[in-house]
Amino acid sequence: MSKILIADDAAFMRMMVKDSLTKNGYTDIVEAADGEIACNLYSSEKPDLVIMDITMPNKTGIEALRDIKAADPSAKIIMCSAMGQEAMVVEAIKLGALDFIVKPFKPERIIQAVSKVLG
Repeated sequence: MSKILIADDAAFMRMMVKDSLTKNGYTDIVEAADGEIACNLYSSEKPDLVIMDITMPNKTGIEALRDIKAADPSAKIIMCSAMGQEAMVVEAIKLGALDFIVKPFKPERIIQAVSKVLG
């Protein structure tokens, strides 16, 4: 079973993503409330996939993406962003994000992205 790390500073967003994942059989889930926690959890938990918000305190999603990819070039990361953050999305893809989900999103979109990345 794939382990998934959800990183978002909004608890309700983590809950929505987690809910979509668990309904689709992904039950091994760890959560981070900011980019710094996400980096620490990535190294301790070794998740198969990270779903990460771009805008977070302490360390942004972009900074966390950069740090995680530096530590593990094979890391699989999907970024989430609000509408209007196109420049950030382009930056994330350049840094190695495999997909991005625009908020507000439909649960099917999360599952589609996760299935695509995890195969």
